[in-house]
Amino acid sequence: MLFRQGNHFNVFPLRVSYVLSKANPADEPLQFGIGVSGKYFKRAVDRNRIKRLSRESWRLQKNDLKKILLDKQLNMVLFVVYTGRDMPEYEMISQSMSKVIEKLYGVANETAEANT
Repeated sequence: MLFRQGNHFNVFPLRVSYVLSKANPADEPLQFGIGVSGKYFKRAVDRNRIKRLSRESWRLQKNDLKKILLDKQLNMVLFVVYTGRDMPEYEMISQSMSKVIEKLYGVANETAEANT
């Protein structure tokens, strides 16, 4: 459902797929997943490092987005795919993740205003 019916956008080196819906009180308001291609990163250690860097960056920056989702009573499910071909530094991942969160914040605001 997420990849077929969801919305997508790119913030190099990340591709984001997300679905935004009305909140179900039993669900977590924000669900996140990350993937890295085995085609460009043959060794699992490299893929795991990129995923670790991405999850840490997400963990440190997600609070404002989670807060607005709770306030507006929305749920968001998103999956991020690392599309770069080089091993990234944390700073690059952090900057890209910040841009992703800004876009998602704007989407959540627009959706909440449209539903009001």
